[in-house]
Amino acid sequence: MSVVINNNLEEFNKKHEHIINEVIAVSLETEECPYEVEVSVTITDNEEIRKINNEFRNLDKPTDVLSFPLIDYYKPGDFSVVEEDDDELFDLDTGELMLGDIIISMEKAEDQAKEYGHSIEREIGFLTAHSMLHLMGYDHMEVDEEKLMKQKQEQILSKVGLVR
Repeated sequence: MSVVINNNLEEFNKKHEHIINEVIAVSLETEECPYEVEVSVTITDNEEIRKINNEFRNLDKPTDVLSFPLIDYYKPGDFSVVEEDDDELFDLDTGELMLGDIIISMEKAEDQAKEYGHSIEREIGFLTAHSMLHLMGYDHMEVDEEKLMKQKQEQILSKVGLVR
């Protein structure tokens, strides 16, 4: 597993990096991903995520996390759609399946941690788990989808010890 973390913020530290790596690993394990994967994570501020949100979603406001999956799933967590000879999905050097990109606003994460009364570590873990589920085909547009996604998020966070 390769997790490429791009960060320019001082408030992001090794503990936060460890949480992201652990949550990604547990997410993949929980979904029984049969591949070694690569995930890109960018840590940024509200202004930068606002620009990205506006460019890709036409929402000119900051958000907590953005997910950019590279795989189109028929069913969430069903990796059978992946064709192992698809050069666009696999890193040619490492052979790893490229799941996609996660972008987290540390400013939003800090604000939400305070608002919800839990640690920044739990909030970073939550945002990572949420985004990883998106990278594996889950969504929360319908009530049933949202319920399943919440259940899976809590399962992942519980496994890494980031409960409320």
